[in-house]
Amino acid sequence: MPDEPENRTHRLATLRDRLSPDMDRRTFLRTVANAGYGLGIASLLGVEDFLAVGDGEVPVVTALAREDPDDPWSTRERTKSVPAEWYARVSKAFELHNHLAETSITGYLGSAVKPGTYDRGTASISIEASASEIGRIEDLLQILVDGVSFDIEAIDDLDELDGETFEGEPRLATDIDDGVPGGVRCQTENGFATLAPALYHPNEQRAFFATAEHAYSSDDPVGAPLSLPHEEGETMDLGTVRYAHPVEDIVAIEPTGELQPASRIDGASTQVLGQFTRIGLADLAARGEHLEKMGAETGYSSGKIEGIDAVTCFTSDVCRTGQLRWGEERDLTDGDSGSVTYHRDPENPNDGVLVAGFNNARTWWPGQSYVWGVSAYRLTNEYGYHF
Repeated sequence: MPDEPENRTHRLATLRDRLSPDMDRRTFLRTVANAGYGLGIASLLGVEDFLAVGDGEVPVVTALAREDPDDPWSTRERTKSVPAEWYARVSKAFELHNHLAETSITGYLGSAVKPGTYDRGTASISIEASASEIGRIEDLLQILVDGVSFDIEAIDDLDELDGETFEGEPRLATDIDDGVPGGVRCQTENGFATLAPALYHPNEQRAFFATAEHAYSSDDPVGAPLSLPHEEGETMDLGTVRYAHPVEDIVAIEPTGELQPASRIDGASTQVLGQFTRIGLADLAARGEHLEKMGAETGYSSGKIEGIDAVTCFTSDVCRTGQLRWGEERDLTDGDSGSVTYHRDPENPNDGVLVAGFNNARTWWPGQSYVWGVSAYRLTNEYGYHF
């Protein structure tokens, strides 16, 4: 029988009673895993994290943030305490959602986890499916779902892409003496996109420019150039594509000239200090916090989180996992792809922002309205990149 959220809540809430400061690492990991934590997240925490929280709470890793704002390699796991009951239900929703995403279901188009608020203690899974197959999926979910609610949306007319574009002046780079920030227009041989802030690769120990992979027309854009239109009318070379990730829809561009990527977002006033984890995004959603974005075409916008750890199968034969949904479809247009969503650093709101994920697509069918793109935590988990 699947573990009920209430049972997991009880085990998490009483975990501290089974811990001691002198416990060795192996015993600690075994103890927290038995209490409902996955070993992946437990390995980021220590005994002191659990002993420091209050009754009915558990510690979680919400972000990878810099200890030194000027050193991108000083990122450390940041923890906070959350209600044990809420954590148990969200963990169950993530678990069931992963199982759903790995199940081959005809008509399945996508899904996402909605964490619910702290006070209500609920979590749900939203699912999109072809109208003709919705009955079969409902029957399957009666078997899969235990203790987590779900909502199914019938989707039709996926071939009718809305071609509406934003008519306004693009955001062009201005002050680049200290590096090129994210949120400004960049140019491929196929058109325009938006630059992300500096993306760091662990093996290279250097900063890369980044934008959307679909901004290139080639199936393999490695080696293709990226340039920067400047407000004074000139276009400058930024570099060439070093790494391409078509499923995640991002490319990492190696700088080849004097211009370097900056850990800043144009118009955000402060620098990028790190990124949110999956449970960190769930925490933002539970508290009703909004995400922000700066696109080269539509400029600034903000909106609430619509789904976490999402799966989207709308745009290709391959389903994209680890996606973030937020805002409304009007928050993104052609040329905004490659931008990132962000939120003020909860611990240092006046000093900088943390990245949530990329923005690369929007809904175009009736009944739903949001923007989506790969989450920062997904890129870290799969490839080691960080902001």
